[in-house]
Amino acid sequence: MIARIYRSPSTVHRPPFTTYRLLPRFDHIRIPVGPGELHAERFGFGDHPLVLLHGFGTSSFLWRRVAPALPLGRVTAWAMDLLGHGESDRPANGAFGVAAQALWVEQAMTSLRIGRATVVGVDLGAAVTMHLAATRPARVYGLVLISPPPPGHVRGEDLAEFGRLTGTHLFEATRGMFGAAAVLRPLLSRGVASPEAMPDKLVARYAAPFVGPDGVRHLQALANAVTDDDAEELDLGRITARTLVLRGERDAWCTPADAARVATAVPGAEVRTVPLAGRLVPEDAPDALASLLADWAPPLRSSDATPELPVRTD
Repeated sequence: MIARIYRSPSTVHRPPFTTYRLLPRFDHIRIPVGPGELHAERFGFGDHPLVLLHGFGTSSFLWRRVAPALPLGRVTAWAMDLLGHGESDRPANGAFGVAAQALWVEQAMTSLRIGRATVVGVDLGAAVTMHLAATRPARVYGLVLISPPPPGHVRGEDLAEFGRLTGTHLFEATRGMFGAAAVLRPLLSRGVASPEAMPDKLVARYAAPFVGPDGVRHLQALANAVTDDDAEELDLGRITARTLVLRGERDAWCTPADAARVATAVPGAEVRTVPLAGRLVPEDAPDALASLLADWAPPLRSSDATPELPVRTD
Protein backbone atom coordinates (compact mmCIF):
# COMPACT_ATOMS: atom_id res chain seq x y z
CA MET A 1 0.00 0.00 0.00
CA ILE A 2 1.40 3.39 -1.01
CA ALA A 3 0.31 6.72 0.44
CA ARG A 4 -0.16 9.46 -2.17
CA ILE A 5 1.12 12.94 -1.31
CA TYR A 6 -0.22 16.28 -2.58
CA ARG A 7 1.77 19.33 -1.53
CA SER A 8 0.08 22.52 -0.40
CA PRO A 9 1.44 25.97 -1.25
CA SER A 10 4.38 27.14 0.86
CA THR A 11 1.97 29.11 3.01
CA VAL A 12 -1.79 29.11 3.33
CA HIS A 13 -4.14 31.66 4.84
CA ARG A 14 -6.56 30.92 7.63
CA PRO A 15 -10.26 30.96 6.79
CA PRO A 16 -11.97 34.33 7.47
CA PHE A 17 -13.51 33.21 10.77
CA THR A 18 -10.10 32.71 12.43
CA THR A 19 -7.40 35.14 13.44
CA TYR A 20 -5.17 35.90 10.45
CA ARG A 21 -1.88 34.07 10.44
CA LEU A 22 0.32 32.36 7.90
CA LEU A 23 0.66 28.60 8.27
CA PRO A 24 3.71 26.57 7.24
CA ARG A 25 3.51 24.30 4.24
CA PHE A 26 1.82 20.98 4.80
CA ASP A 27 1.13 17.92 2.66
CA HIS A 28 -2.23 16.34 1.89
CA ILE A 29 -1.95 12.57 2.04
CA ARG A 30 -4.25 9.82 0.73
CA ILE A 31 -3.60 6.62 2.69
CA PRO A 32 -5.02 3.27 1.56
CA VAL A 33 -6.72 1.20 4.26
CA GLY A 34 -9.03 -1.83 4.09
CA PRO A 35 -12.14 -0.47 2.35
CA GLY A 36 -10.91 2.87 1.02
CA GLU A 37 -8.53 5.75 1.67
CA LEU A 38 -7.99 8.02 4.64
CA HIS A 39 -7.21 11.70 4.17
CA ALA A 40 -4.48 13.19 6.33
CA GLU A 41 -2.41 16.35 6.55
CA ARG A 42 1.26 16.15 7.46
CA PHE A 43 3.07 18.94 9.29
CA GLY A 44 6.81 18.83 9.92
CA PHE A 45 9.54 16.23 9.42
CA GLY A 46 10.68 15.43 12.94
CA ASP A 47 11.63 12.05 14.38
CA HIS A 48 8.62 11.75 16.71
CA PRO A 49 5.36 10.83 14.90
CA LEU A 50 2.27 12.47 16.40
CA VAL A 51 -1.10 11.16 15.16
CA LEU A 52 -4.01 13.57 15.74
CA LEU A 53 -7.56 12.21 15.66
CA HIS A 54 -10.69 14.36 15.68
CA GLY A 55 -14.03 13.59 17.30
CA PHE A 56 -17.60 13.19 16.13
CA GLY A 57 -18.93 16.03 13.98
CA THR A 58 -15.45 17.44 13.30
CA SER A 59 -12.50 16.48 11.10
CA SER A 60 -8.76 16.98 10.70
CA PHE A 61 -9.65 20.67 10.31
CA LEU A 62 -9.94 20.69 14.11
CA TRP A 63 -6.12 20.63 14.33
CA ARG A 64 -5.47 23.57 11.95
CA ARG A 65 -4.14 25.84 14.74
CA VAL A 66 -2.50 23.13 16.85
CA ALA A 67 -0.34 21.24 14.36
CA PRO A 68 1.49 24.32 12.95
CA ALA A 69 2.35 25.45 16.51
CA LEU A 70 4.14 22.19 17.35
CA PRO A 71 7.97 21.93 17.27
CA LEU A 72 7.95 20.68 13.69
CA GLY A 73 11.70 20.13 13.62
CA ARG A 74 11.20 17.51 16.33
CA VAL A 75 7.80 15.99 15.53
CA THR A 76 5.87 15.04 12.44
CA ALA A 77 2.18 15.64 13.02
CA TRP A 78 -0.38 13.62 11.06
CA ALA A 79 -3.92 15.04 11.35
CA MET A 80 -6.15 12.26 10.04
CA ASP A 81 -9.80 12.12 9.00
CA LEU A 82 -11.36 8.93 10.34
CA LEU A 83 -12.93 6.74 7.66
CA GLY A 84 -16.27 8.20 6.59
CA HIS A 85 -15.44 11.59 8.10
CA GLY A 86 -13.99 14.76 6.60
CA GLU A 87 -12.28 14.12 3.27
CA SER A 88 -11.74 10.40 3.84
CA ASP A 89 -13.64 7.88 1.75
CA ARG A 90 -17.12 6.79 2.79
CA PRO A 91 -17.31 3.29 1.28
CA ALA A 92 -20.70 1.62 0.93
CA ASN A 93 -21.25 -0.75 3.84
CA GLY A 94 -18.00 0.47 5.39
CA ALA A 95 -17.24 -0.27 9.04
CA PHE A 96 -17.22 2.98 11.02
CA GLY A 97 -17.32 1.72 14.62
CA VAL A 98 -14.55 2.37 17.13
CA ALA A 99 -12.81 -1.01 16.74
CA ALA A 100 -12.85 -0.68 12.95
CA GLN A 101 -11.54 2.90 13.07
CA ALA A 102 -8.67 1.76 15.32
CA LEU A 103 -7.80 -0.89 12.73
CA TRP A 104 -7.88 1.66 9.88
CA VAL A 105 -5.64 4.04 11.86
CA GLU A 106 -3.16 1.23 12.51
CA GLN A 107 -3.17 0.29 8.83
CA ALA A 108 -2.54 3.92 7.94
CA MET A 109 0.40 4.02 10.36
CA THR A 110 1.83 0.91 8.71
CA SER A 111 1.41 2.42 5.23
CA LEU A 112 3.23 5.55 6.44
CA ARG A 113 6.02 3.42 7.98
CA ILE A 114 5.16 4.64 11.48
CA GLY A 115 6.16 1.93 13.92
CA ARG A 116 5.19 3.73 17.13
CA ALA A 117 3.57 7.11 17.65
CA THR A 118 2.15 9.40 20.25
CA VAL A 119 -1.58 9.36 19.47
CA VAL A 120 -3.95 12.17 20.46
CA GLY A 121 -7.72 11.85 20.23
CA VAL A 122 -10.74 14.03 21.02
CA ASP A 123 -14.01 12.38 22.26
CA LEU A 124 -14.70 9.75 19.53
CA GLY A 125 -11.04 10.01 18.51
CA ALA A 126 -10.08 9.37 22.14
CA ALA A 127 -12.20 6.19 22.13
CA VAL A 128 -10.43 5.05 18.94
CA THR A 129 -7.08 5.91 20.50
CA MET A 130 -7.82 3.92 23.67
CA HIS A 131 -8.89 0.93 21.61
CA LEU A 132 -5.69 1.05 19.55
CA ALA A 133 -3.49 1.43 22.63
CA ALA A 134 -5.23 -1.41 24.50
CA THR A 135 -5.28 -3.91 21.63
CA ARG A 136 -1.99 -2.96 19.93
CA PRO A 137 0.15 -1.50 22.73
CA ALA A 138 3.38 -1.90 20.75
CA ARG A 139 2.17 0.75 18.28
CA VAL A 140 1.56 3.53 20.82
CA TYR A 141 4.44 5.36 22.48
CA GLY A 142 2.33 8.04 24.19
CA LEU A 143 -1.36 8.70 24.60
CA VAL A 144 -3.32 11.93 25.05
CA LEU A 145 -7.04 11.44 25.62
CA ILE A 146 -9.07 14.64 25.33
CA SER A 147 -12.62 14.33 26.72
CA PRO A 148 -12.64 10.52 26.53
CA PRO A 149 -15.76 8.45 27.20
CA PRO A 150 -15.83 6.67 30.57
CA PRO A 151 -14.51 3.09 30.83
CA GLY A 152 -16.88 0.51 29.39
CA HIS A 153 -18.42 3.01 27.00
CA VAL A 154 -17.53 4.47 23.62
CA ARG A 155 -20.88 6.11 22.95
CA GLY A 156 -20.86 9.27 25.03
CA GLU A 157 -23.57 11.71 26.01
CA ASP A 158 -22.76 13.88 22.99
CA LEU A 159 -23.84 11.10 20.63
CA ALA A 160 -26.95 10.52 22.71
CA GLU A 161 -27.76 14.21 22.30
CA PHE A 162 -27.09 14.01 18.57
CA GLY A 163 -29.55 11.12 18.37
CA ARG A 164 -32.21 13.24 20.07
CA LEU A 165 -31.52 16.14 17.71
CA THR A 166 -31.78 14.04 14.56
CA GLY A 167 -34.88 12.31 15.89
CA THR A 168 -36.54 15.70 16.26
CA HIS A 169 -35.21 17.45 13.16
CA LEU A 170 -34.32 14.68 10.69
CA PHE A 171 -37.21 15.38 8.30
CA GLU A 172 -36.42 19.05 7.82
CA ALA A 173 -32.67 18.41 7.87
CA THR A 174 -32.84 15.96 4.99
CA ARG A 175 -34.94 18.32 2.88
CA GLY A 176 -32.29 21.04 2.58
CA MET A 177 -28.76 21.20 1.19
CA PHE A 178 -27.34 22.42 4.50
CA GLY A 179 -29.34 20.28 6.89
CA ALA A 180 -26.24 18.86 8.57
CA ALA A 181 -25.37 22.31 9.92
CA ALA A 182 -28.75 22.46 11.66
CA VAL A 183 -28.19 19.21 13.57
CA LEU A 184 -24.48 19.78 14.20
CA ARG A 185 -24.77 23.39 15.39
CA PRO A 186 -26.10 22.60 18.91
CA LEU A 187 -23.47 19.89 19.38
CA LEU A 188 -20.57 22.06 18.19
CA SER A 189 -21.75 25.09 20.16
CA ARG A 190 -21.84 23.06 23.38
CA GLY A 191 -18.37 21.77 22.55
CA VAL A 192 -16.70 25.15 23.04
CA ALA A 193 -16.42 27.41 26.07
CA SER A 194 -18.69 30.13 24.64
CA PRO A 195 -21.05 30.37 21.63
CA GLU A 196 -18.88 33.13 20.11
CA ALA A 197 -16.15 30.52 19.60
CA MET A 198 -18.39 28.59 17.19
CA PRO A 199 -19.79 31.11 14.65
CA ASP A 200 -22.02 30.03 11.79
CA LYS A 201 -19.14 30.01 9.28
CA LEU A 202 -17.20 27.58 11.43
CA VAL A 203 -20.25 25.33 11.85
CA ALA A 204 -20.67 25.40 8.06
CA ARG A 205 -17.03 24.37 7.60
CA TYR A 206 -17.44 21.34 9.85
CA ALA A 207 -20.75 20.45 8.19
CA ALA A 208 -19.32 20.81 4.64
CA PRO A 209 -18.55 17.07 4.16
CA PHE A 210 -22.22 16.30 4.87
CA VAL A 211 -23.93 18.72 2.47
CA GLY A 212 -27.24 17.50 1.06
CA PRO A 213 -29.82 14.93 2.18
CA ASP A 214 -27.45 11.99 1.72
CA GLY A 215 -24.87 13.79 3.85
CA VAL A 216 -27.25 14.03 6.80
CA ARG A 217 -28.11 10.35 6.50
CA HIS A 218 -24.41 9.46 6.35
CA LEU A 219 -23.74 11.54 9.46
CA GLN A 220 -26.50 9.64 11.22
CA ALA A 221 -25.01 6.33 10.02
CA LEU A 222 -21.62 7.33 11.48
CA ALA A 223 -23.27 8.06 14.82
CA ASN A 224 -25.21 4.78 14.78
CA ALA A 225 -22.01 2.83 14.08
CA VAL A 226 -20.56 3.88 17.45
CA THR A 227 -21.83 1.37 19.99
CA ASP A 228 -20.71 0.24 23.42
CA ASP A 229 -20.17 -3.26 22.03
CA ASP A 230 -16.63 -2.16 21.14
CA ALA A 231 -15.89 -1.45 24.80
CA GLU A 232 -17.38 -4.54 26.43
CA GLU A 233 -14.19 -6.61 26.47
CA LEU A 234 -11.66 -3.80 26.16
CA ASP A 235 -9.08 -4.00 28.94
CA LEU A 236 -7.61 -0.52 29.49
CA GLY A 237 -5.15 -2.11 31.91
CA ARG A 238 -3.26 -3.44 28.87
CA ILE A 239 -2.27 0.08 27.86
CA THR A 240 1.48 0.52 28.35
CA ALA A 241 1.87 3.97 26.81
CA ARG A 242 2.52 7.06 28.91
CA THR A 243 -0.99 8.48 29.16
CA LEU A 244 -2.49 11.90 29.76
CA VAL A 245 -6.22 12.37 30.28
CA LEU A 246 -7.19 15.93 29.39
CA ARG A 247 -10.49 17.77 29.74
CA GLY A 248 -11.57 21.33 29.26
CA GLU A 249 -12.69 23.07 32.44
CA ARG A 250 -16.07 23.82 30.81
CA ASP A 251 -16.56 20.44 29.12
CA ALA A 252 -20.31 19.81 28.99
CA TRP A 253 -20.03 16.02 28.68
CA CYS A 254 -16.77 14.68 30.17
CA THR A 255 -17.05 15.34 33.89
CA PRO A 256 -14.09 15.41 36.30
CA ALA A 257 -15.34 12.07 37.63
CA ASP A 258 -15.35 10.58 34.11
CA ALA A 259 -11.78 11.74 33.49
CA ALA A 260 -10.69 10.33 36.85
CA ARG A 261 -12.29 6.96 36.04
CA VAL A 262 -10.35 6.73 32.78
CA ALA A 263 -7.11 7.67 34.53
CA THR A 264 -7.74 5.01 37.19
CA ALA A 265 -8.34 2.35 34.52
CA VAL A 266 -5.16 3.17 32.56
CA PRO A 267 -1.97 2.31 34.49
CA GLY A 268 -0.01 5.39 35.51
CA ALA A 269 -2.26 7.86 33.69
CA GLU A 270 -2.24 11.53 34.65
CA VAL A 271 -5.22 13.93 34.60
CA ARG A 272 -5.02 17.61 33.69
CA THR A 273 -7.60 20.32 33.13
CA VAL A 274 -7.37 23.10 30.55
CA PRO A 275 -8.78 26.35 31.99
CA LEU A 276 -11.51 28.22 30.11
CA ALA A 277 -11.90 25.49 27.51
CA GLY A 278 -14.79 23.26 26.54
CA ARG A 279 -14.83 19.80 24.98
CA LEU A 280 -13.13 20.99 21.79
CA VAL A 281 -9.86 21.98 23.42
CA PRO A 282 -8.13 22.43 20.00
CA GLU A 283 -10.67 25.18 19.21
CA ASP A 284 -10.64 26.93 22.60
CA ALA A 285 -6.96 26.64 23.56
CA PRO A 286 -4.84 25.68 20.52
CA ASP A 287 -1.60 27.30 21.71
CA ALA A 288 -1.84 25.83 25.22
CA LEU A 289 -2.58 22.40 23.74
CA ALA A 290 0.32 22.62 21.28
CA SER A 291 2.67 23.52 24.13
CA LEU A 292 1.40 20.62 26.21
CA LEU A 293 1.77 18.16 23.32
CA ALA A 294 5.30 19.40 22.66
CA ASP A 295 6.19 18.51 26.25
CA TRP A 296 4.35 15.20 26.05
CA ALA A 297 6.17 14.05 22.90
CA PRO A 298 9.86 13.98 23.86
CA PRO A 299 12.48 12.95 21.30
CA LEU A 300 12.40 9.23 20.60
CA ARG A 301 15.49 7.09 20.91
CA SER A 302 16.61 5.85 17.52
CA SER A 303 15.57 2.33 18.53
CA ASP A 304 12.06 3.60 19.31
CA ALA A 305 11.56 5.65 16.18
CA THR A 306 11.49 2.85 13.59
CA PRO A 307 10.89 -0.51 15.27
CA GLU A 308 9.95 -3.54 13.24
CA LEU A 309 6.35 -3.06 12.20
CA PRO A 310 3.99 -5.46 14.03
CA VAL A 311 1.99 -7.86 11.89
CA ARG A 312 -1.66 -8.49 12.65
CA THR A 313 -2.74 -12.10 12.92
CA ASP A 314 -6.41 -11.44 13.70
